[in-house]
Amino acid sequence: MKNNMLLLAAISMLAACSSQQSQPTVTQDEKIGKETTMIKKESFPSTERIDVVNTLHGVDIHDSYQWLEDVKNEKVQTWMNEQDTYTRAELSQLPEREMLKKRFAELYYVDSVRAPNKKGNRFFYSRRHADKEKAIYYWREGEEGAEKILLDPNTMSKDGSTSVGGVYPSRDGKKVAYTLRAKGGDESTMYLMDVSTGKVSDIDIIPGAKYAGPSWTPDSKGFYYTWLPVDPKISTSERPGFSEVRFHKLGTDPLKDEIIKEKIGDAKKFHGVDLSRDGRYLLYYVWHGWTATDVYYRDLKSKSKSFKPIVVGKKFQYSIESWKGNFYIYTNEGAPRFKIMKASAKKPTQENWKEIVSEFSDGSVIKNLQIVGGHVVLTLLSNVYSKLRVHDLQGKLVRDIKLPGIGATFGMTGQPDSDTAYFGFQSFTVPSRIFKTKISTGEADLWTKVEVPIQPEDFKVEQVWFTSKDGTKVPMFVITKKGIKKDGSTPFILSGYGGFNVSLYPYFRASIFPWLEAGGGYAIPNLRGGGEFGEEWHQAGMREKKQNVFDDFIAAAEYLIDNKYTQSSKLAIRGGSNGGLLVGAAMVQRPDLFKAVICAVPLLDMVRYHKFGSGMTWISEYGSADNEEEFKYIYAYSPYHHIVDENYPSLLMLSADNDDRVDPMHARKFVAAIQHHSKSGHPVLLRIEKNAGHGGADLIREYIQTDTDTYSFLFSELGLR
Repeated sequence: MKNNMLLLAAISMLAACSSQQSQPTVTQDEKIGKETTMIKKESFPSTERIDVVNTLHGVDIHDSYQWLEDVKNEKVQTWMNEQDTYTRAELSQLPEREMLKKRFAELYYVDSVRAPNKKGNRFFYSRRHADKEKAIYYWREGEEGAEKILLDPNTMSKDGSTSVGGVYPSRDGKKVAYTLRAKGGDESTMYLMDVSTGKVSDIDIIPGAKYAGPSWTPDSKGFYYTWLPVDPKISTSERPGFSEVRFHKLGTDPLKDEIIKEKIGDAKKFHGVDLSRDGRYLLYYVWHGWTATDVYYRDLKSKSKSFKPIVVGKKFQYSIESWKGNFYIYTNEGAPRFKIMKASAKKPTQENWKEIVSEFSDGSVIKNLQIVGGHVVLTLLSNVYSKLRVHDLQGKLVRDIKLPGIGATFGMTGQPDSDTAYFGFQSFTVPSRIFKTKISTGEADLWTKVEVPIQPEDFKVEQVWFTSKDGTKVPMFVITKKGIKKDGSTPFILSGYGGFNVSLYPYFRASIFPWLEAGGGYAIPNLRGGGEFGEEWHQAGMREKKQNVFDDFIAAAEYLIDNKYTQSSKLAIRGGSNGGLLVGAAMVQRPDLFKAVICAVPLLDMVRYHKFGSGMTWISEYGSADNEEEFKYIYAYSPYHHIVDENYPSLLMLSADNDDRVDPMHARKFVAAIQHHSKSGHPVLLRIEKNAGHGGADLIREYIQTDTDTYSFLFSELGLR
């Protein structure tokens, strides 16, 4: 069930952590930086200022760009086209573009394959091909069977704007439910395919599948799912409150699907169900944002159709794996770094729980619980790197699965009744590898690996610790080319996130290598608000404590400067989504500290964020300006509302025309305000991706174009050659 929660979290807020010559002297770098700042403020497209005053809790809030919120307005469309056209014209003139474009193509057009998911005797997996824009989904009859195409999104639309959202095979592998998305958005429609024939049903078509996550019955004749209405009369921000849990029987009209749970009635909550593998127990979850869960259950052998509570009304997280008549509960109640409990499915209420794996005393966080091969498999995060651990069903440690080094893994792909499983591994300098293992022995053999044209031995990764404003110690990964001198002359990118319990693992980022190869550095601090050290770390960076995240990030920048990794004139910051809020706040609070900012699909007007896109679902994380007490701390840091006449750093804002998660109004209003108020003369650019959603257009050529624009901007602004 935890995987379903992760799916909902991903839908609601994704981290966008994208996500040679010798070094010139500091004096030369500063000169180059001035020479390559090609764009002058007076040349920006003009933006009309229309003063609107909103009064909240007795405070008058002036907003000169509120008119830019209405994307359907012809004036707004004209403004967007002018800004994007101007930006692309300026970016097209920057040096290093062709070299960067060529290098990104070498790094991105590679062959790779995901770990297979076994259903019945069939294996399902996706594969990227070096000559294709999108991954293709395949299946095999048996592990050694012939490879057959299941879904090829490369052929689904002429412009490549149709994407596969998720693929959900039935228990016997004979059917597959899958979702399709248009223009990179989150909105989805679910379809049903017969795997053997490839025929897609013209009956089993379910719109409103944004949160679907189907859970199949053991006989593969139907599935439970979460349905979201597509009624245009319901505002986008309120729609999550109208979601229902339904059951679909294959071959029947989805409009007549049985409603298992009526609309939840609160856009700040999610709900969904998970059916036990034996088909007996239906678990019903209500997620109160990212900090609390209610869990109910129904015994489908009982005549009663009502759900009984397992644990309700507590401000902790719970998820359950069911196996052979027992529930295995993953929770942070009384254990901020999580523990594992066990109970009989016949008596699952909390007084019957037994602790089988305690919270780890060494500071490790349990990130995931799985039942694989008749064992409890735990994925741990220890000092911000992964561990895999196998326990028996009573919680006794069986063994640690040896990983190739310090890096990241995200659990196993396997079944509770199968001894064979797969797990991935990667690090900052090691591309993804997949290993095949036997749970009973712990043996692990390399199954496949991604070949990327880099030389890992040329780079250095270190983990450092710095002190934040309030004295908190915060870790940070620093990646550079070996031999870089700590004399302040190295151009650096500082990237972070800090929210929603999201952990920034040491995983492979192909996009950073042209920068590293040219002599730049890359730093990733593990800020409060994330999940690297458990729920206490998360809660120390949310709601009224959100300023801690910005303080951590600013302290990370100061550490890099104080320790001669770089200097302010050579330092860029980068973040997306909640990370866009991070860099927007840092830019406004400490404009003197940075030379350039890359801000992608951000939240920036925190007073009005909940009125747009999926904003209502994030109130548990940020709070709401509608509440007077919460308004005080939100307004105190809201980046858009603290823009003044100031020497701001260079800004490249990355937006998308079909972002239905974080409304692009944030990007538009912030750019307009910075263009008006910035006194530095540095560039302030808005780049709008076409046919793209919150995660961007999912075509390799579009990734290359975006990264070419982004890094040519950074090369130019920071004086890197």
